[in-house]
Amino acid sequence: MPASESFPIVFAKLRAILKPHAKTLTVTVDTADAYSLDGPFSEKWKRTLFFGSAQIKKNYVSFYLMPVYMFPQLLKNISPELKKRMQGKSCFNFKKVEPELLKELAALTKSGAARFKKEN
Repeated sequence: MPASESFPIVFAKLRAILKPHAKTLTVTVDTADAYSLDGPFSEKWKRTLFFGSAQIKKNYVSFYLMPVYMFPQLLKNISPELKKRMQGKSCFNFKKVEPELLKELAALTKSGAARFKKEN
């Protein structure tokens, strides 16, 4: 099966990591190929803050997690395998379901959400 055929499955798994956080954040996009969450308005930054998203792209499925950009210390204990999935400072790219990495990413997202809430 070509990698792109598995993208909807990968997207569903990444969306499931973000979905529990929709209780305290705002869903801004919820389509078949994109899911996005924003935080509250920040007095410090004078705007609504982006929290994260999952998006099907041409060559991979991307998972954006802004708390790791805002608080880079959240990344200090990630595995080398998850680090390899990073592109830039807050984006992780996947072509297939990798249960251990998704479990680690879910824990990182949970930590990021807690830190995001504490700071905002």
